[in-house]
Amino acid sequence: MGDAVRVVLASSSPRRRELLGLIGLPCEVIPANIDESRKNGEAPLGYAERLAREKAAAVARAGSVVVGADTIVVIDGDILGKPRDATEAAEMLRRLSGREHAVHTAIAVAYGGRIVSGVETTLVSFQPLEEDTIAAYVATGEPLDKAGAYGIQGYGAVLVERIDGDYFTVMGLGLGRLVALLAEVGLEYRFGELAVSR
Repeated sequence: MGDAVRVVLASSSPRRRELLGLIGLPCEVIPANIDESRKNGEAPLGYAERLAREKAAAVARAGSVVVGADTIVVIDGDILGKPRDATEAAEMLRRLSGREHAVHTAIAVAYGGRIVSGVETTLVSFQPLEEDTIAAYVATGEPLDKAGAYGIQGYGAVLVERIDGDYFTVMGLGLGRLVALLAEVGLEYRFGELAVSR
């Protein structure tokens, strides 16, 4: 344990914190305060990866590994962010109803003066949604702080018909991709512990 590495999460997302805890990596949460505006002409994947890298860089500190992430929902080439209000949440859900969309989660790892990053994509298909179902789901409040206006790990699970890819990517942190990025910066995941590779 002498060479165990401290983990910092550059995000206030309780789901990302839960996922790190799921694989035995307790973390300190230091949300990154960055401008998340999309640049003119910026492609969705490039946008998500840039934000993840900027979050990790903003919080980077010696002796710790910092994890930054950003999740976006894309349909017809358009990014669906967090809805501004219940009306916009309902509009997003109507758009997703009965269709497939992509969830892209970018992850960046900052450690030892380096930042590495990657994007994991999962395809999600929704059931056809009736108007009363949309209204009832929006009334729970769950869609209001979620990209694409739904949470797959909550009530929104019943809206999903199937997924093609990594479930944890849809939750906001692809764990397999995270472990691969940690290895790139010389850190080994040892099932509940993170240590400097020998």
